Amino acid sequence: MPRRKVDQGTATLLFVLGAILVGCNAEKSLESEQLPPNFLFILVDDQGWNGTSVEMIEGDSLSRSDFFETPHLEALADSGMVFSQAYAAAPVCAPSRYSIQFGKTPARLSVVRVGMNTDHIQHGTLLSIPKALSGVDSNYVAGHFGKWGMGSHPRILGYDDSDGPNQNKEGGFVNDRSQWAVETKDDPKRIAELTDAAVDFMAKAKTSNRPFYLQVSHYAVHSSIQATQGQLEAFESKEVGMRHKDVGFAAMTADLDAGVGALMRGLDSLGLRGNTYIFYMSDNGSVPNIPGAKPYTRSLNYPLSRGKWDAMEGGVRVPLVVSGPGIAKGAYCNQTVSGSDILPTISQLAGRSIAGDPTLDGGSFHEMLFEEEEATIVRATDGLVFHVPYRNGIALKRPHSALRKGDFKLLKFQDTGETYLYDLHADLGETADRTADLQTTSEVMERQLDAYLHDVRAPKWAEGITWKEHPLESFNSYH
Repeated sequence: MPRRKVDQGTATLLFVLGAILVGCNAEKSLESEQLPPNFLFILVDDQGWNGTSVEMIEGDSLSRSDFFETPHLEALADSGMVFSQAYAAAPVCAPSRYSIQFGKTPARLSVVRVGMNTDHIQHGTLLSIPKALSGVDSNYVAGHFGKWGMGSHPRILGYDDSDGPNQNKEGGFVNDRSQWAVETKDDPKRIAELTDAAVDFMAKAKTSNRPFYLQVSHYAVHSSIQATQGQLEAFESKEVGMRHKDVGFAAMTADLDAGVGALMRGLDSLGLRGNTYIFYMSDNGSVPNIPGAKPYTRSLNYPLSRGKWDAMEGGVRVPLVVSGPGIAKGAYCNQTVSGSDILPTISQLAGRSIAGDPTLDGGSFHEMLFEEEEATIVRATDGLVFHVPYRNGIALKRPHSALRKGDFKLLKFQDTGETYLYDLHADLGETADRTADLQTTSEVMERQLDAYLHDVRAPKWAEGITWKEHPLESFNSYH
């Protein structure tokens, strides 16, 4: 993708125009350009950083799949910006989804794994994406369709329309070894059903002359593996790649991409594309292998290390593409952004800055979208924190936390206190521990990580706490 710049003057003009639009009353005109912007957030499940045909690093073939095909996502990327260093807030789904909605780390929220009791969270009082937008303009309407994955109902967070608090099972997940066998379906992972519901929602919003936030949370490409017969046959006749070889997984990815294309056509047919910001992101990295729990020598996420369930790069670095009015086409951003940044970014795009809120961990990457000079993210937290305080036999197997700051990433095992320091600029695969020659950097980052976990009273690992056996009540001690 050719990289084009938006100069400072143009970016400033766009920001001013956006602020003017936000101030317009939605009842004044049916013309979309006179309404506050719409937002379409496409959240996919378990898609790795290089699990698409979009290069996540410009010119780097290892940052895209050598087998999967996602032409509709490529078109979306060509129309907007690719984030080379985007992170999910956690290497598993529920904590990551909480972070997106509330702009806080899983450590602060005390939601660190799947299946936890979340009664301690005041879902209805926390600032969520729909509530932030409603604070900008009360005419905003919010919808959610697909995998919810949280311990509440979407309406509690301010969603006006949804298909309920769905979990993996509503997407066809079966928790046994059959999840890795390919099942052919006319509508795999309910992709078409979710797309139709989304387009209907957008049409109703247009008819009622209301701006919208719409989140389509796909069940794909999480197991169980499902695909249409046509896509399966197409990939059965294609030569597999060196890294990505699974035909069923490739077919499911292509079916998901077809759903993205259908969403874009829906936007275009409604005449809403020109006033809609589109976000495409995954909730965590890909499983490191298919079957997911099988020992492996090279992760599906290679050159990233490991995968889902770990705070290593393969588990938390994810694809992120953003397109919309004023965003440079075919652009790349190399700064680190996180799922916890989504809430403040969307809020600022709508016209309300919540940067600097000490209760939030996320910051806005609004300025980066318009390639403003010296653009930075202001966060209450200096760096990105990941917290995995339990043993997991199919991952690193040990409780761990991590801090990403600048080019460096510190990994700390909570059972022994041992640390590893990686220079991700030079060592994307996290193969070389730099602790010995960068001892001061390691010590400073360790103190910062420990201080953060202490300040937010993050759940503290104790002997016996594992991935499956212990609910929230077992995390009864905190940093």
